[in-house]
Amino acid sequence: MALDPEMRAMLDRRNALGLPGFSAGTVDDVRRTFAVSQAALPRDRGARMARIEDFRIAGPHGPVPVRRYIPHGTPHGQILYLHGGGWTFGTLDAFDPVCRQLAHASGTEVVSIDYRLAPEHPFPQPLDDSWAALEALAGPGPLAVTGDSAGGNLAAALAIRARDRGGPRIDLQVLLYPVLSPDFERPSYREFGRGDYLISAEDMRWFWDHYAPATDRAHPEAVPLAAELAGLPEAILVLGGCDPLHDEGLAYAEALRAAGVPVTLREHPGMAHGFFTLVDLLSAANAEVAAVGRLVAEAFARA
Repeated sequence: MALDPEMRAMLDRRNALGLPGFSAGTVDDVRRTFAVSQAALPRDRGARMARIEDFRIAGPHGPVPVRRYIPHGTPHGQILYLHGGGWTFGTLDAFDPVCRQLAHASGTEVVSIDYRLAPEHPFPQPLDDSWAALEALAGPGPLAVTGDSAGGNLAAALAIRARDRGGPRIDLQVLLYPVLSPDFERPSYREFGRGDYLISAEDMRWFWDHYAPATDRAHPEAVPLAAELAGLPEAILVLGGCDPLHDEGLAYAEALRAAGVPVTLREHPGMAHGFFTLVDLLSAANAEVAAVGRLVAEAFARA
């Protein structure tokens, strides 16, 4: 499958930085690599907001920083956003543009959660932070849990935990190329996991080993694809066709449907992992954020 030319150009620019693969060094190395890659991107991206608020909520492992994006107009619901980064890196600032753009596209308040990172804080601590934010921030209006990559894993796990614990109510889960299973033998891993498409199979093994060692991988909140899925909220899944994680996302969509959960599956054949967050850098990112925003608004209107 061929990469979209714009996506290829984005990967080429990143490769020109000469950064090592995520699994090539220590956790500190990974975080430095991410910081360098972020510094190379243009600043001041994403839609303008009516207001942005930074604050903290209490969590079981200490305070959790969150950032609230309030778009112009009257927001009609709330999106909790969980950033990607293999559970080991990621910051509120790095995912600021996509949160701005999603708030604007959906007409909905977006709350981005700066959960604790592995390996210092392995499973279930990042999920516990996300759960604390969900409990503290959920209001009477419609609510969606949303996440990209490892954040998609946490969003899916929040939906499972909320069902099993009887709330808070989640109306929609939006999973952007989510991490759902430590199965590295799927065809998409074999085709796109060599390291030419942002992340490799070795990177994903490294991420899983830092977040959820083998003893935790029987837990459905760590591995959503192994969970019982009946009774979960409606789902939107966004997948890149040139992504090692493509096939587990497709398997999750099929498993959700088999369990009676309504699913909207959006596949993008020429896109690599991470494309959704590249707003104002990749035309497909802006178009997909706009499309997902419309779908969220429609789901909230039904709710």
